Amino acid sequence: MIYVGGVPFSADDAESSSQGSTMLVALMEHPVLVSASSSVKAIPTWKFTIPEESGSEKSRQSKCVYVFQREYATVDPAYVDFVGTDEATTCVGLSIRNRTSGMTSVSHMDSPNVVDIGLTQMLNSVFNENSDAELDVHLVGGFQDVSPQQAGGGSRCKGKLKGYSFPLCAKIVETLQSRGERFLLQTLHVLGHNTRWDSAGNACPIFNGFLVETSTGSIFPASFDKTSRCPDEIVRRTRLAACFEDTNLSGRLLEVYDTQTDRFIIAPFFWTEHLLYIASTGEKLSDSEILLSCSTSPFAEGPDFVDNERRLWGFLIENPDWRDMFPMEQPRVFERAESGFWIRQ
Repeated sequence: MIYVGGVPFSADDAESSSQGSTMLVALMEHPVLVSASSSVKAIPTWKFTIPEESGSEKSRQSKCVYVFQREYATVDPAYVDFVGTDEATTCVGLSIRNRTSGMTSVSHMDSPNVVDIGLTQMLNSVFNENSDAELDVHLVGGFQDVSPQQAGGGSRCKGKLKGYSFPLCAKIVETLQSRGERFLLQTLHVLGHNTRWDSAGNACPIFNGFLVETSTGSIFPASFDKTSRCPDEIVRRTRLAACFEDTNLSGRLLEVYDTQTDRFIIAPFFWTEHLLYIASTGEKLSDSEILLSCSTSPFAEGPDFVDNERRLWGFLIENPDWRDMFPMEQPRVFERAESGFWIRQ
């Protein structure tokens, strides 16, 4: 169940057919959450990068776990200082932290279809022997990718939902509310709260990502770069593309991080001839065609979206056989060095 300001939340006028939508609209207007969202907006975005060995000692010693789209990771504050994600436009970053143990789980939700099982995955790893602990919850991401009239900007949301952000946010809050755990909703920086307009009048997210400080549970708007979206960035991007053809991963978040050992373990996966065909045809597209055909929000993507797509396709073309990445079908394992850098085992 969701608690706001220490009080159980309820949307008295919720209809069974639109309960999540009604709750979401009410939560977006809750004074406590409106104030929290305003506070988040006032925090400068932390541009997280991993410097070379000659870089700052403080940055190099910060131990971070990065989560890509449709991934999740649960971290122990004894091992990890920060956990976060970015590159979210219509996606939503979700953080759940056990107040008793400090165990923190972050996911990058990209579809209502992964919410039910994904939340169970996160919660199973956040709880230890104390299954009654209170859980701090933060949602950051998504934006007003459709008009308020389409997304249910009034007291109710009727008819078919359009866009991507609103249905995803509605499904998350509905699922949180329906479960028996105590979810203390601290931040709901989504949809209208996370929307700005560019010079052409296009709606865009204010923040695309965030970091959680595991020792305190504090969150910060954040962006990452190629040095900090690691380890095994291009292989993990490929896994996301390949997972849509793997029925075993349907409706689930992708697991890549081992909480107990502070290691990344990327299990073997395959890519098909169909994905190779997409890569060979995609590399011939112009930048604008890539945005229009590959993004749910072509006018709101970050500056490196197109480059990331091209690098992914180039990787597939250069490595048509997935077995080359997984010799003897063994996982790719990365351990953290004393410096904080990841090393392939």
